[in-house]
Order: sequence, then structure tokens, then C-alpha cells
Amino acid sequence: MAGNRVIVYGGRGALGATCVQHFKSKGWWVACIDMAANEEANENVVVKLSESFTEQAGQVTTDVAKLLGEEKVDAILCVAGGWAGGSCSSKDLYKNTDLMWKQSVWTSTISGHLAALHLKPGGLLTLAGAKAALSGTGGMVGYGMAKAAVHQLCQSLAAKNSGMPAGAAAVAILPVTLDTPMNRKFMPDADFGSWTPLEYIAEMFFNWAAGENRPASGSLMQLLTSGGETQAVVAP
Repeated sequence: MAGNRVIVYGGRGALGATCVQHFKSKGWWVACIDMAANEEANENVVVKLSESFTEQAGQVTTDVAKLLGEEKVDAILCVAGGWAGGSCSSKDLYKNTDLMWKQSVWTSTISGHLAALHLKPGGLLTLAGAKAALSGTGGMVGYGMAKAAVHQLCQSLAAKNSGMPAGAAAVAILPVTLDTPMNRKFMPDADFGSWTPLEYIAEMFFNWAAGENRPASGSLMQLLTSGGETQAVVAP
């Protein structure tokens, strides 16, 4: 294995694939965890669809342990997730809440456990929260609940006796809207200058993984983009 290693959970999604490319371009060994393989990654752990959290978590945990053996990784980037709307009166409330929980909370919980097992001391775990979940989300109840749970997990991982390796940091990013092809397709008339570029996040993760400008563990970092310029600002 190369000197520096990173696991990207959700490495087939828009942000995940950008992270895989960025870290590979810097000479890092990259493993992807997702429902399908990313051919650009050095290694892949393919997640099997399951209605059981313990079953899916067990499969991913076992496969990552087989892949890594005694090797430790410098960073784990959990960028899995998705969006689904719906208020409490929506006929899709249960279905969408279930989907949001699987996409955000299952993946983040598994990533936290993988960090405890396989992250180097002083390593980095990133989680994917959302700025919207800092307050009520009436029109997207399931999404807001799931992302708020990710924020709580991030703060728990930074707390005493969390099981994280010594000196390791858990940091959540709280974007508003990411500049992805899918978002451009569904919101063609939006102000793209207020959307956060994927390359900005990949570069920021790389710097954090290298120990540059890394926020304190437990930080919830809002990604605020205006006029094409992005700032990472700690949530109050």
C-alpha cells in the first residue's frame, strides 16, 4: 500500500467520486465503499442492499477488516447521503424517512465504527451533515432528522470515551446545496454561484487529512457559498 490511505464511503456519488479522484491525484491509496464499485479507486467494498442495519453494517465492517488487515488509514470520508422531501402530512413520509436514515445515519454510524477500528492516531473522520438541519425542516422532515442525528454523532465522537483513536478528529460538513450534475438538472434556474463546488470540498478534506487548517474535533462546519466563493464557518 502507498504511504497515505483514505476510505471514501459513498465513493460512487458525485462528491465521493470527486474525492476519490482528488486523493488519487495526490498519490494516496483510495478505497471506495458504495453500492457499486468505483473503478478509479485502488480497492472497493461493495455494500449489499439490506433492510437490516446490523446485517449491512456487519457486512461492511467484515469486508473492510479483510481488506485492511493490520493496516491503518489516515482518513475516512463519509460522503454518502441523499435528499428526499416530505412534511408530516406527506404520503411518502415513512418511505422517505426510512431512506434518509439508511443513507445518512447508517453510513455515518458504520464510518464511526470503522474509524475506531482502522483510523490512525491523529487521523480524520468526516461526516456529511446539512446546514438546514440546524433548525426545523418542515418540508423535509426525514432529511432534517437524519442530518441532525449525524451532527449529534459527530459531537459524540469528539467527546471523552468515544472510542476514537488518540488525537483523531471527527468533523461534519454542513453544506446548503452542492454543485452536482443532478442538482443542476433538477434546479436549472437556480443561482449556481451560491452552490458549493465539489472540488472545493475535496481539496478541503485533503488539507484537513494532511493536518492543515483542520477544525477541532466535533466541529460542525457550515459551507457558505456566495458569488462563487466558499467559506467554511463553524456553526454556532
